[in-house]
Amino acid sequence: MRAERFALARTRGAIDAVDDGLLLLLAARRRLVRMVARLKPRAGVAARDPARELVVRRRGQRLARQLDVPASTATRLLDLVIADACAQQGVPADAGQGGQGAAPVMLAGMDPMPDSPRLSPLLRRLPPPRRLAPLLRVLPARWQHALLERALARVLAAPLADGALDFMAGRRLAIEVSDLGLRWVLSLRDGRLRVVDDAPEASVRGSATDLLLLASRLEDADTLFFQRDLVLTGDTELGLTARNLLDRLPWESVPLGLRIALNRGARFACAARAAHRRH
Repeated sequence: MRAERFALARTRGAIDAVDDGLLLLLAARRRLVRMVARLKPRAGVAARDPARELVVRRRGQRLARQLDVPASTATRLLDLVIADACAQQGVPADAGQGGQGAAPVMLAGMDPMPDSPRLSPLLRRLPPPRRLAPLLRVLPARWQHALLERALARVLAAPLADGALDFMAGRRLAIEVSDLGLRWVLSLRDGRLRVVDDAPEASVRGSATDLLLLASRLEDADTLFFQRDLVLTGDTELGLTARNLLDRLPWESVPLGLRIALNRGARFACAARAAHRRH
């Protein structure tokens, strides 16, 4: 009995030390938030940054899964620190996307990622993207280009309007969908992103699923590049500038219907890929 009580006391002491560490980390975070609050006006960034909050939540949820921390616990902790940061900066904690109690990754009201083990028998019957490549090559290139240019005009309407994409004027960036055998070279011409026939200065290459995850904001660019799911070649500065623009893209400015389509398409593609990998 005495030994057990001694072990209990020592273990509680270790928990107290961890609690102290959590408070020290929170104090350090608050100091950094104060620094960010001073820098935002100079950088022309709004006090509330929903895109940044989504990145914080996605990173936290990913780490929680790796450490076997319950998602609900991680969500409450992230809600707390984001609300605290908002209070420090004098902005409402419940305003904007990703506020306290909001779903960390999904659009409000949407279901979570499909339970792929249940759907696996059906999903495995779907052909993987590489088997669709020959069919897509039958589609005339001009049709592909027109569809892509129209989609980019809708998704990037806000950055195009405020000049955030001016760095692409006269530059050429390729998007390669590796498993579909598709490749487009983009350049800013006449205020719009156009598909051109010139050789690219930089290329971003990834699978259809990973590019969908990036476009739908279900995964952030840093993680995909770090895991080598997306690969950047050529002019690194041009590629990184484009990547940073995607991270700062005002997601709320994208038409709701398109956001829902991207979200559902990416979740379905991710579930199908997982089903094929388990087979």
